[in-house]
Amino acid sequence: MSAKGTKFKHEVVSREEWIAARKKLLAEEKDLTRRSDEVARQRQELPWVKIDKEYRFETDGGEASLADLFRGRSQLLVYHFMFGPDYKAGCPSCSAIADGFNGIAIHLANHDVMFWAISRAPLAQLNEYKKRLGWTFPWASSFGSDFNFDFNVSFTEDQQRNGIEYNYRREPPMEPRGEAPPLSSSAPGGPTEFAAASGTDVDTYTRERPGVSAFALDDGIVYHAYSAYSRGVDGLWGMYQWLDRAPKGRNEDGDLWWKRHDEYGGR
Repeated sequence: MSAKGTKFKHEVVSREEWIAARKKLLAEEKDLTRRSDEVARQRQELPWVKIDKEYRFETDGGEASLADLFRGRSQLLVYHFMFGPDYKAGCPSCSAIADGFNGIAIHLANHDVMFWAISRAPLAQLNEYKKRLGWTFPWASSFGSDFNFDFNVSFTEDQQRNGIEYNYRREPPMEPRGEAPPLSSSAPGGPTEFAAASGTDVDTYTRERPGVSAFALDDGIVYHAYSAYSRGVDGLWGMYQWLDRAPKGRNEDGDLWWKRHDEYGGR
């Protein structure tokens, strides 16, 4: 594989100078770790909201309620995967994140946490895509349910035209952008390219959004504990955590931009 992307333009120093610089950075990393621990503590201390609405999901085991998704655990983590009923394939970005889900699900389940991806596309469509990419993690369909809308990851056309509420802020009204270009692999062209890669138009594509939500089940009652959106899901993206430690960082440039894992060809 040939080297691609940005050229290296970097200072080269002696080993002793490198150690001094590395120790200075280590102090910053330790401070970041401690700060991250404190933020995690505050996250866990957020107040809860009781879930009164009855949500129904389609799963491989049949119809299920939100409480059923806990599968005997007291905690539930949900990844809101962008795959709307009118998509032909899942969002490339969500697909890259989901490549890290197979290995974690069993560990979470053993730690009293059930994990699910949830999307609005019908279950048969999700399962076909899941088979294509070789995934085994639990994936439920919320098709026909208010779940995605109530947790601010799906929006109606009217909401889109009036300005949606996403990531705890109000977005300005969106003007129709029209059809996407022909179906293509994911590329750094923003919503237009991602819409094309998902087999839909830009307007339809952007009515779905990514996010993660946490729920607790206590004495038979389900509570909403936490949700994060947009770059709030960066920490779940295993690939990014590795790239942030590579010499060129995320280096999302040209043909190095990520794709679905079965679209890389001979790399």
